[in-house]
Amino acid sequence: MDTTIINIFCLILLFVGILGTFLPVLPGLLLSICGLLIYKFGTDADLPMIYIWAFGILTAASVVLSYVIPAKTNRKYGGTRWGSIGSVVGTIVGIFIPIPLGFLIGMFAGVFIGELLHDSKDMNKALQSTKGALIGFIYGTGFSFVVGVAMFLVVLLNMFNVI
Repeated sequence: MDTTIINIFCLILLFVGILGTFLPVLPGLLLSICGLLIYKFGTDADLPMIYIWAFGILTAASVVLSYVIPAKTNRKYGGTRWGSIGSVVGTIVGIFIPIPLGFLIGMFAGVFIGELLHDSKDMNKALQSTKGALIGFIYGTGFSFVVGVAMFLVVLLNMFNVI
């Protein structure tokens, strides 16, 4: 197969992966890492293996952090363990609900419901905890976006022999 076609395919995967960091219907960094791996092993690219390992670790960290950060920021904003557990459970349940942004709605609903189960009289605390989960989601998404853009730039710069 022609190297140019493979390079274009890799750039498309990397770009769609970047879009997937904030569009939940796309697998995000999974597509980006696939583009990176196809570029490295499907062409005669001289991309150092350190990039593959580094981006592999960052991708794995991003997957873990996308669940952990909202739960942790929930607690920072006054949430309890109930809200943190609700965040994780709501995200998992929301993935299987066939509505747009189901995982996100599930996460916020999980935090809110978890906090209300803990203290049904303090709705303000439940709302603050949900706000913390939203901020955590933004941090996690931002991290994934930066990693995706970095992968794209590394491949692009390597194609033009800059690195």
